[in-house]
Amino acid sequence: MQSTQKTSDPEVRKLSQDPECRASNDKVRPLGLTELGVYPMTLLSHGLRRAAALVFLAGTFVGGTLPAVAADVTFVMRNSHPNAVEVELYSQDRDHVWPGGNEVYYLDDGETKEIPLSCKEGESICYGAWISGDEGTYWGTGPNNAENCSDCCYTCTGGETEEINLVR
Repeated sequence: MQSTQKTSDPEVRKLSQDPECRASNDKVRPLGLTELGVYPMTLLSHGLRRAAALVFLAGTFVGGTLPAVAADVTFVMRNSHPNAVEVELYSQDRDHVWPGGNEVYYLDDGETKEIPLSCKEGESICYGAWISGDEGTYWGTGPNNAENCSDCCYTCTGGETEEINLVR
């Protein structure tokens, strides 16, 4: 193991005192980070993003199918019935229910609620609503998407629906 202590070696002193050696030392500059192979993270991340985008595009065109695009839509529901109402939203294109998990959106009498959801662009979504505790009185597709309706479905294109008024 070599010692890091100063040496009294005459050869070392001689080189450091040599004017040519000193002149060349004056011209020496420290290496920059890029010369050492260290790059700022922003340059790397831009490069990685470009590479990922190229891989994604290549896979998209080779596979021939485009990935599903997500959209956000807000259903505006107003309960004009004198009783509380429960609401679910049903995809007609896939097996999906909002809010899901055996839960419902609950609207008190006179309440207006904005119900935001994420859906697939172009997906058809229908509402089903019923009086809380009385599934026989319903609007739209009713509980469990069990009924037919003529004007209770919307296409997922973003934005919000007009106010859907649940009346007697």
